[in-house]
Amino acid sequence: MADEHQFIENGLQRAQIDEFFGDELGRAGYGGMDIAKTPMGTQIVLKAEKPGMVIGKGGKNIRKITTELTDRFGMDDPQIDVQEVDEPDLNARIVADRLANALERGWYFRKAGHTTIDRIMDAGALGAEIVLSGKVTGARSRVEKFNRGYIKHNGEPAQTVVDEGQGVAVMKLGTIGVTVKIIPPGAQLPDDFRINEDVDVEAVEQADADEGVESLLEEEPEEIPDVSDAESEADEIEVPDEDPADVIDEEIVEEVIDDAADEADDDAADADSDDDEADAAADEDDSDDLDEDVAEEAADLVAEMEDAEDDGDDKEEDA
Repeated sequence: MADEHQFIENGLQRAQIDEFFGDELGRAGYGGMDIAKTPMGTQIVLKAEKPGMVIGKGGKNIRKITTELTDRFGMDDPQIDVQEVDEPDLNARIVADRLANALERGWYFRKAGHTTIDRIMDAGALGAEIVLSGKVTGARSRVEKFNRGYIKHNGEPAQTVVDEGQGVAVMKLGTIGVTVKIIPPGAQLPDDFRINEDVDVEAVEQADADEGVESLLEEEPEEIPDVSDAESEADEIEVPDEDPADVIDEEIVEEVIDDAADEADDDAADADSDDDEADAAADEDDSDDLDEDVAEEAADLVAEMEDAEDDGDDKEEDA
């Protein structure tokens, strides 16, 4: 069998066993169970409000339950341990069964809900919620909720911290589902914080009540280096006098630069004119060469035409 199928089979068997205990031990105040498989067999821990009724006279009832588990569910050597519930008002399964029994006996749902949730909070719970769903008062079904304190509805705390139990009340108009959620006292929630009063904290210097802002302003401030002193020291630095011989007249420098620029412009213009003349000469040489070639080709064509005419005349004479 695949692992997924095995998980489903284990969950289904657990639900069936829980339903069996709820039917058999309802009068004893059944409050849930824990199942653990061991090498010696299957260990089952039952939580009940009245352990004596679960065990029975001389252990008769517990032996009957053990035989039923072996024959009906195929469990190998089940070992049942019964534990008494310390505070039944903080067990969601027991509270749900009590509320369902109260509704079956004719209690008005509002009175039953408020009385039950008040008992839960008086037992020290951090929060509780009761949900009644079904045909509560009439032919039309609806949902009624009763809340007290702080309750978690989703996330990991809702699965690990909140104790949840269900019950069913069979009425003349139909069944009423009862769901009870309880956060027990001392539960650690993610948003809890603690204030440590015995922690040694360093003393903080506080100003006297008589001293005001004016007294603080009158106190002498810390010494701040004066910027004017630094400027005066910079002014006192002696700068060596420049030698007159090393000083160059700006006008002379400008004249020299202008003359050099004019000479560079003239040289560039001469170079451009030389390039133009060279290009013109090259064009003339190319044109002369072209004229000579054309003349030679024309002479060759004329000679060919004359030869062709002479050949034609000779053929006519022969004819």
